[in-house]
Amino acid sequence: MHISVIFAIVGLTVAVAPSLALPSRVTRGEGLNWSFFKNSRLTPSEQIAADWRAEEAKVKAFSTTSAWRTINSLHTFSEEEDLLRESVKRFAQDVVRPKVREMDENELMDSSVVKGLFEQGLMGIETSAEHGGAGSSFTSAIIEIEELAKVDPSVSVLCDVHNTLVNTVIRKYGTSNQKERWLPQLAESKARRQLGSFCLSEPASGSDAFALQTRATRGGDNWIINGSKMWITNSYEADVFLIFANIDPSKSYKGITCFVATRDMGIQIAKKEQKLGIRASSTCTLNFDDWKVPAENVIGGEGSGYKIAIEILNEAQMVGLAQGAFDKAVPYTYERKQFGQPVGTFQGMAFQIAQAAIDLESAQLLTYNAARRKEERRSFTKEAAMAKYWASVVAQQVSGQAIEWAGGVGFTRETGIEKFWRDSKIGAIYEGTSNIQLQTISKFIQKEYS
Repeated sequence: MHISVIFAIVGLTVAVAPSLALPSRVTRGEGLNWSFFKNSRLTPSEQIAADWRAEEAKVKAFSTTSAWRTINSLHTFSEEEDLLRESVKRFAQDVVRPKVREMDENELMDSSVVKGLFEQGLMGIETSAEHGGAGSSFTSAIIEIEELAKVDPSVSVLCDVHNTLVNTVIRKYGTSNQKERWLPQLAESKARRQLGSFCLSEPASGSDAFALQTRATRGGDNWIINGSKMWITNSYEADVFLIFANIDPSKSYKGITCFVATRDMGIQIAKKEQKLGIRASSTCTLNFDDWKVPAENVIGGEGSGYKIAIEILNEAQMVGLAQGAFDKAVPYTYERKQFGQPVGTFQGMAFQIAQAAIDLESAQLLTYNAARRKEERRSFTKEAAMAKYWASVVAQQVSGQAIEWAGGVGFTRETGIEKFWRDSKIGAIYEGTSNIQLQTISKFIQKEYS
């Protein structure tokens, strides 16, 4: 290790652990005490190396104490989380990757992929084993979304909506009877597998989600719903729908209520959108004309829909997307030669790749930090907004650069690199636009400093 690097590390070590002194052969602020080496059998370089090995042993001993072990890096995962990552990675490579281009061209999710997700136990990550799920952590759900997005963001968002939105709402806000009824069929591979859809957005209600116009009025033991929903993910394939409607407009957003329903209850799936990216992920318009839903299907109580919508929205898809584009393009830059050397070794491109790696790491750490804070029941709204904003920025930057790194090949559909860029554009739009994320962050800063 270079001497200057060693000094930097030791300086950090002393700052963290004051009880660990610099090696006795080193005089602080005056360089090395060379007189020591006159009577030593070792050369100066050998003695320095020996001293640093001894110092390293002290650091290692300190780092294994119980107090130190409680502090982990954001890349520290449980054994279960590591196993899940490997399992999802294999599924994505073996089952999803061969179908990516076909699904994108056809703008249709392959039913065998959805079936495989259920069979692998990936559709009930946080759902308890009692209800047919894996009973894993929220970070596990983030890992699943990230790994799938490295191969196909369309499949990733299907899982994201199903797991972190639909399942979470019922698991967190549903009654015991509702959990017993809905969670098993949303998770179990042996039961009738039912995909979930989260129906919040409307033609006049995008970023201002609480301006929704869909109304629900009471009619005996039912609620009668009128209105429409737009930009609804998973709606073409879904069987279970969470629908948000206002039962009392005079109360503004405090009248918003969440209902759970199934396709066979008469939900009208209208126009299916043709999109720039995530084409295999269905996005449709839903219409409700005097549509009835049983009163027992209200989730979280009347007027609690706004709270559900605020607390649930989050995503980690863009981190995986950016990494997927990076993983596809960078190896090619070291294979293709121009002017007698790999194009990735030219300083201009090498520096771009290095910066992209830094940006990727920062987006990933922001995402993991927000996930862990949520698990620790600490506030995470600001951290989630930061992660969502920065991940979407990085996804667009890296996927765009990846096309350029691969040159003409990157511009073709054959490599799939251009698909990552097309898919990345949605990151700045859905589940809270980039401007909404910045507004959220700025409000927290204002509150802290004013």
